[in-house]
Parts: sequence; C-alpha cells; structure tokens
Amino acid sequence: MAGSPRRTAGRRLQLPLLCLLLQGATAILFAVFVRYNHETDAALWHWHNHSNADNEFYFRYPSFQDVHTMIFVGFGFLMVFLQRYGFSSVGFTFLSAAFALQWSTLVQGFFHSFHRGHIHVGVERLGRLSFCSWPCWRWCCLASTSLCSLVSSGVLYRPQLEKSKHRQGSVYHSDLFAMIGTIFLWIFWPSFNSAPTTLGDGQHRSALNTYYSLTASTLSTFALSALVGRDGRLDMVHIQNAALAGGVVVGTSAEMMLTPFGALVAGFLAGTVSTLGYKFFTPTLESKLKVQDTCGVHNLHGMPGVLGALLGVLVAGLATHEAYGDGLESVFPLLAKGQRSATSQAMHQLFGLFVTLIFASVGGSLGGLLLRLPFLDAPPDSQCYEDQVYWEVPGEHEDLAQGPLRAEELETQA
Repeated sequence: MAGSPRRTAGRRLQLPLLCLLLQGATAILFAVFVRYNHETDAALWHWHNHSNADNEFYFRYPSFQDVHTMIFVGFGFLMVFLQRYGFSSVGFTFLSAAFALQWSTLVQGFFHSFHRGHIHVGVERLGRLSFCSWPCWRWCCLASTSLCSLVSSGVLYRPQLEKSKHRQGSVYHSDLFAMIGTIFLWIFWPSFNSAPTTLGDGQHRSALNTYYSLTASTLSTFALSALVGRDGRLDMVHIQNAALAGGVVVGTSAEMMLTPFGALVAGFLAGTVSTLGYKFFTPTLESKLKVQDTCGVHNLHGMPGVLGALLGVLVAGLATHEAYGDGLESVFPLLAKGQRSATSQAMHQLFGLFVTLIFASVGGSLGGLLLRLPFLDAPPDSQCYEDQVYWEVPGEHEDLAQGPLRAEELETQA
C-alpha cells in the first residue's frame, strides 16, 4: 500500500522502538526486583527437605496452561471476525499478551508478593498473578476492561470512522474462525475462574458453577438471538460472544456456595443481557454517541461483569457458618474469624465495584489521550480495520484490498 515517505518511515520505527523500550525497561526491573520463590529456588526448596510431589507446580500448571490457551488462542481468534483484520487480531493479541505477562508480574507482584525488597515468583505465583489475585474481586478485570474500552473510545471520538464501516463487517470464513476462539474460551473458562482459588473444594465449586453458568448462557443466547433476529434467524455475533457471558457473571461468586441452580439462573440472565446489548445497545452507542465498541467488550464483559459483582454482593451477604462450615475460612477468612459480618462483607464488595469503575474511567481516559498523541501516527479514518496498514499480506488479499485503499488514499490527498 502506498503512503507518504514520512509516514512510512515513522511507521517503520514506531513498533521496533516501542518494543525495545518496553522490553528494556521490564528487563531492568526484573534484574533488580524479581527472584525465584521458595518452590522454584533449588537451595530453598531442598533446604526444607520437601519431596518433588509436594511442589504446587503439579497442581497449578494445568490451569496455567488452560488460561494461556484462552488468551493466545481463544481471545486471539475470537477477534478475527473482521473481514480484513485477521492478521492484526491474532498477531497484536499475541504481542500484547506476551508483554502483559511481564508487566503483570511486576505490577501485581509489588502488591501481592513483594518481600524483603523483591518479587518472588514461581509457576503457581505467576499463575495467580495472571488470573487476578484477589479472588473476591476477580470481576474487576472484566468489568473495568469494558468501561476502559468505552471511555477510551469516547476520548478518541473519531466521527468520520464511518469511512471504514464497510470493513467492520464479517465474511463467512472470518466468522467461522472466530467461532474457534469462542469454543476455546468456553471450554477453558472454568480453569480461568478456578485457578486462583484455594486448592480443594473451592476449585471444585468454581469449575462446576462456571460450567453450569456457561451452559445456561449458551441456551439463553440461542433463544434470544432467534427471538430478536430477522425472521427468527440466529446472529453469529450473538453466538460468538454472548454465549460466554455465563463465565463472566460468576467470576466473583464461582467459589462461593452459589449452588448449581443459582449458577444456571445467573448464566441465563447474563446471556440474555449480553444478547440484548448486542442487538440494541451497541447500535445506540454508534448512532447517538459516535462510540464504536467493535469487539462488543461492553456487552460480553461490562454488563455481565457488573451483574456478576452484584451477584457476589448478594451471595456474600447470605454467607453463614452453617452453609460453609469450616470451609468459610478459605472463602471469607474475616467472617470465619468474626472480624466482619456477612452484611459488612457484602458492603465491602459493593464498594469494590465503585472503586473499579472509578479506576476504569481514569484509566480509559488516560488510554484514549495517549492514543491521540501525534507520534503514534494512528491510521486515517478511511484505513482503519485493514491489515495492509501494518502487515505484509498474501497477494490474493492484497489484490482485493489495494483498489479501494488506493482510491480512498487518493481521495484523501485530493
């Protein structure tokens, strides 16, 4: 694709300089702060005379693998529905996730595993960091992602993005590939919700509650999609996304005594809310506010995430010693010690929701302002959602895209 020499030169340097800067900074921080923990360090592990079978690696690593499959395969392929943005969807997901693993080790490590001036890591600790460490507030990562995305889009506010509207649609094979991502996420979401919980009964409940919730959200998605669709036909966008809402909605309450019935109800409501969001709320955002949530983050993560936070408030408020027995200490340790009542625990979790939304608003605003900086050289509105801007594409793809892109570029220059 042709372009001005200045823009081409800038694009040639942007990504290499950014990658080198970020990797250099994290490498220095790793050298200064990051050390092996007692289960990874050879001297510390054997000094305590443990057997290899005692190491938590053998219990944590399967879930660790599952969640990485979600991130690199599931989320990567879920985004390939855009007909001419598949390379960017998979490739930039790969790049972002690889850096996020390093960055999350540092940021969350300073909060959760910082001891005597160092961050101590092992597979089980890295897994916990990757899955969001505070079990009762796991939904923060999902709900805040949605609001950050919307606020960032609002700050960017590109009113002429309709020039690329024809590229926002999908084609048959791109939707089929996106369903691969959906299936991977659906299968491995129970690992995502159960991985950070305490070994034992808590992980059992998390996995079961997530599975039941996912099955219910799938059924409600198919039902609502046909109900609101034209001539009773299913919309693949709904199936690709809203069917996963059941995994989101139980993120905060999965290890609680939600009961299988409660998981089914929660999943069904989440699938319903998510499907209706895709059908009615997303078009309103675009037409009224000029905010484009291309990936439907608000519908899949935002509204089900907030619903899940409120569900957590409800279930926490109903927690009793009779329901949990000795297991109360692993789920609500302060309740078990008598330092907090069930009502107080519920209020703390409700307060966590408001804190999350505040952080998301600030983070989204800063992200949007950062993306508007001139040196980042965002593509013009007429060339968004196009792989050719950043990737070498096969000749067949190039022939299809070159004509419209070249015509639009000449029109812009004129």
